[in-house]
Amino acid sequence: MDSYIADEERSPLHHTGGEHGHDEEGSKMFGFIVFLLSESVIFLSFFAGYIVYKTTTPNWLPAGVSGLEVLDPAINTVILVSSSFVIYLAEKALHSHNLVKFRLYLLATMAMGSYFLVGQGVEWHGLAFGFTSGVFGGMFYLLTGFHGLHVFTGILLQSIILVRSFLPGEYDSGHFGVNATSLFWHFVDVIWIILFILIYIWQ
Repeated sequence: MDSYIADEERSPLHHTGGEHGHDEEGSKMFGFIVFLLSESVIFLSFFAGYIVYKTTTPNWLPAGVSGLEVLDPAINTVILVSSSFVIYLAEKALHSHNLVKFRLYLLATMAMGSYFLVGQGVEWHGLAFGFTSGVFGGMFYLLTGFHGLHVFTGILLQSIILVRSFLPGEYDSGHFGVNATSLFWHFVDVIWIILFILIYIWQ
């Protein structure tokens, strides 16, 4: 079990450095939130385009396609959204200085995200239309693919912070990387909920 220096054992000089570290971490988090807002604008533009095309395009679905199968995507959705709670538990475990639980919860989150990506790949393989199958085909693969890229990025970020947890004292002075990764994962999950409603529920 990695050891942590108790707050009461720190010197006044160390406290000063810690306060400076908190200010720097806050600035980094602000910048990261701005980045997520810019990502939100991109997704919102895609959502708007999807809605406009769906409401104005005759024969919206590709020829021979009456609708999308909902059950398997719904299961994938439940797993992905549930992973937000799991990564929250990982975050809490780290703040409680329990690296063993932190790693276990993080691995569980990565497994759930990977399950979602595999499920999406299986769905793509079984679809009766492709990227060039009308406006719907293009929008479907663009939206789900772009979101899938974000899921993959989230898993990659989680693997990085997992490896860093094995470095002695890596998370003694701050958890910006973990907090930012967790926030990114919540963002990815919220985006997917909107996508699921637009693509699979509103057919």
